[in-house]
Amino acid sequence: MKVILVTNVEGLGARGETVEVKDGYANNYLIPKGLAVRSTKGKAKEAEQVAREKMAKADRELKRAEDAAQLISGRTFEITAKVGEEGKLFGTITSKDIATLLEEELNIEVDRKKIHMEEHIKTAGFHEARIKLHPQVEAIVHIKVIPG
Repeated sequence: MKVILVTNVEGLGARGETVEVKDGYANNYLIPKGLAVRSTKGKAKEAEQVAREKMAKADRELKRAEDAAQLISGRTFEITAKVGEEGKLFGTITSKDIATLLEEELNIEVDRKKIHMEEHIKTAGFHEARIKLHPQVEAIVHIKVIPG
């Protein structure tokens, strides 16, 4: 029996997919639990439309991430911080600081959790961080910490 999944079902498929399952599995488990509906011509067209919209949205998100990566890559951002002896900072520069910097300078919103550094920046000089803008797009941001 062909059914259209209403939600993601582990081991079977994602929401909106049309899958072939045994009649008993569909009638006794998937349909009564609200995990799937029987596939009809109308519902199949609707599922196809949802899949097309999802693909278009994914393409737009990928394009937006690639554009942001081009803006970020190859640039060096400067941060002024108080520095003590031996070039050590009073405090640290974190991924949150980098996210704020990107928003202020380039008007690009990046979740701080997507900014990966080996450790917080604790010294003056040049540093870099990786930004995961999309599962397929990553950018490297260069940061120059200037004693202030």
